[in-house]
Amino acid sequence: MDLLTLGEAFEDLVFLDLPRLPDPGEEVRTSRFVRTVGGGAVITAIASARLGLSCETWSALGDAAVARLRAEGVAVRNLRRRDEDHAISAALSTAENRSFVTYDGVNDQLEGRLVARATRIRARHAHFALGPRQCRLWIPVLERLKQSGIGTSWDFGWNEHLLDDPDFARLLDTLDVLFLNEQEALLYSGRRRLAAALSHWRRSPGIVVVKLGASGSRWLSAARDLDAPAVPIQPVDTTGAGDAFNGGFLTARLTGRSPGACLRLGNRVGALSTRRAGGLDGLPTTTDLPDARARRRGGRTRTSP
Repeated sequence: MDLLTLGEAFEDLVFLDLPRLPDPGEEVRTSRFVRTVGGGAVITAIASARLGLSCETWSALGDAAVARLRAEGVAVRNLRRRDEDHAISAALSTAENRSFVTYDGVNDQLEGRLVARATRIRARHAHFALGPRQCRLWIPVLERLKQSGIGTSWDFGWNEHLLDDPDFARLLDTLDVLFLNEQEALLYSGRRRLAAALSHWRRSPGIVVVKLGASGSRWLSAARDLDAPAVPIQPVDTTGAGDAFNGGFLTARLTGRSPGACLRLGNRVGALSTRRAGGLDGLPTTTDLPDARARRRGGRTRTSP
C-alpha cells in the first residue's frame, strides 16, 4: 500500500449560497444543499487514489462513506460498530464565510481504537487526520513507524486543546511532514504575525507545509524554504480543499517529485476540488491532471514521464 490515512470521517451536510449566517433565533433559507461524505482521512485518500496511488483508510465510517471509498478504489478498515452512530457535520456557507456544527458520534471512541491497531500499519506512508486527545499515546506509534521506514504526516486541524498538552511539541518533532493552514500556523506557534510563525516553523526538525489559500503554499525546513503560487479558480465551495491539497502533495512526494512539484500539485488538487460542492465531487482525476499520473514500475509507484 502506498498511502494509509487514519482519522475522522463525517457525513457532511452542506448548506450553500446562504445570504448570511443566521443570528440567534433566526432561520435562513437556501435552495442549494449537498449531502456527502467528508473528513480528512476520506478526502485525502480519495484525492490520492484518483491520481493512481494505492490507498487504504482506517476510520469509523457510515455506510455511505464505506461505499464511496470502495467505489473510488480505496481499501477500508471500518472501526465503527453496528450500534454506533457515525459522525455528522453541518456546514453553513455564504460567499465569504462558513460555520460548522458537528455531532462527534463514534469519533469519541476512535482514537483509542486507532492506537490499538497501529502496530498493524503496513504502508509506505501513514497520514493522520484528527486532533489527538492524548499526544503521549501517539509518540511511540510514530517512533515505531519511523524505525520501520514508514513515512508519517499529520493534519491536526484547528484544535486549541493541543496547546495545553505537554507532549504536543514532542509529537510535532516526531513527524516527517506537518500540514497547517495559515490560522493553524499562527495558533500552534503562539505567534500573532505570519512572518514570525513561518520563522518558528522553519526551525522544526521535519518538513512543515503551510497552506495559504490565495497566496499558495510554503515548504519550510532546515534545508529548504520555498513557495508555490496558488492556482486561480472561482470556487463553488471550499469544503475539504485543505485535505485535497494534502492528497496532491503526498501523491507527488510518494512518486519521487521535487519539493516544488509537491507544492504545485497540492495547490492544483486543492483548487480543483472547489469546483463542486462538498469535499469529493470536484477532486481531479488523471484526466484532469495527466502529468500527475502514477504508474507501477518494478513494484514501486512512480510518476509518468
